[in-house]
Parts: sequence; C-alpha cells; structure tokens
Amino acid sequence: MGCAKKPLSKIKPKPEADKMDIATIIGLVGGTVLIISSIILGGQANIFFNVPGLLIVVGGTVATCFIKFSMKDVINSIRVAMKAFTVRINPAEEIMEKMVSLAKKAKQNGLIALEKEKHQDEFSAKAFQYLADGFEQNDIEELLKKDIKLTITRHAVGHKVFKGMGASAPAFGMIGTLIGLVQMLANMSNPNSIGPAMAVALLTTLYGALLSNLVFLPLADKLVLRSQQEQETKNLILDGVCGISRGLTGMVLQESLKVHLAPKDRLKVIPTKA
Repeated sequence: MGCAKKPLSKIKPKPEADKMDIATIIGLVGGTVLIISSIILGGQANIFFNVPGLLIVVGGTVATCFIKFSMKDVINSIRVAMKAFTVRINPAEEIMEKMVSLAKKAKQNGLIALEKEKHQDEFSAKAFQYLADGFEQNDIEELLKKDIKLTITRHAVGHKVFKGMGASAPAFGMIGTLIGLVQMLANMSNPNSIGPAMAVALLTTLYGALLSNLVFLPLADKLVLRSQQEQETKNLILDGVCGISRGLTGMVLQESLKVHLAPKDRLKVIPTKA
C-alpha cells in the first residue's frame, strides 16, 4: 500500500443535523390518532384497555426478541430504528457535483490538496483521507467496499429484529385470546361473565395486530429503504473517489457518475468543463 511522505491526514466529517422524516411521523401518529378516534367515537373507550392483554402481547414479543437475538443486537436495533425517523441522505446530484469539483481541484493541485476539505459524513471523510494520504486505488476500493458491506450487515440485523417482532406480536395476540377463552369456558356457570370475558380475550388479538401492522412491520420496511438509500449514496462516493484516484477529469468523472441518477435526472445535469 503506497503512502505519501506526509503523515496521515486529519480529515474530519463536518457535523450535520439530522432532519425529521415527516412521512414516518405522519404515518405513525396519523394511524394512531385515527384508531383512537374511532374507538372514542364508538363509545366506552375504556373497555379497549386491558393490562393483562398488553402484558401478554408486549411482554411476549419482547421476550421472543431476546430469545432470537443477542442483547447487543436488540439494543443496536433500537438505535438503528431512529433512522426511520431521521433523514441525512444528500441528493445524488449534489454529491456528484461535489465529486466533480474535487476532481478538478485534484487535477490542478494534486491529491494532497484534498487534505483540507470538509465533509458532512464519516464515509466521505474516510474516503478522501485515503486519497490525500496516497493510498492506491485498489486499496481504497477494497477498504470502502468492506465498509459498505459491514454497514449493510448491521442494518440487516436491525431489520430482522423488527420484522421478527412484527411476526411475534400477532402470535402472542392469539395466545392471549386462547388464554382468555380458557378462562371464559372455565366460568360457563355464570352467563353474565361470558360476554366481558370474550371481549377481553379478543383484545389481545387486536393489540398484536395493531403493533405488528402499525409499528413493527412498517418500521422494518422503512429501515430497509434507509439502508438502500445509504448504500446507493456510498457507492456513488466510492465511484467518485476511485475516479479521482485514477486522475479522471471533471467532465469524464461527471459522465461516469451519471449512471447513479434516474434517467430523467440525468437530463438536468449541466455538463461541466474539463
């Protein structure tokens, strides 16, 4: 691995505030409000709250999650879940424009000139640190691809945790219903207790279905989307850095990076000068 004479550069990512994902907030809050409103408008809202039923569904789902996964995976999945509520994905056009600008700068002043550049994410900072420190292109590509692969693996665990919870919640809802039915059948001698007991038994199925389809499964799908977006962004940065390492001009690099854009967005890109 060829290194320049200068010591390792100190390229640090420039911090950027996360932006709230309004779509996730609207879906989660809106769905909850609609369901609660329909219950209140139907009257007797208090009958939909049952502590034993919640304990069976929530407790059983969490317990199953700890059986399937390690403690570390479960805790990390909660941190990963925050990605469903925040957005830090820069537009591909903006990243491409910056890559072209840096390619021109490197062409004029050499790769060492990239040492003072500020970057908004750790992956970009790491990639350009390799460039400024004189790493060979093959080594840069190998290291960055390994970073992308490990990131995808971490995200996959978080997705599996929430998908597993989405599968377990309805199952424990049914288990709660069966427990309630057993208790109801054990008191058949008292007809007045059959109706309320049946209502309580059905509540656990309701809890499981709501948690699964309104919280766990939608969050799992959103995490998959976030992972795909992050992967696409990192691949764009990877191609840009490798192009700069090969000494491509701004014009050639721009054309090579257009493949990362949708066909309609490619037509909006203003051709750069060499």
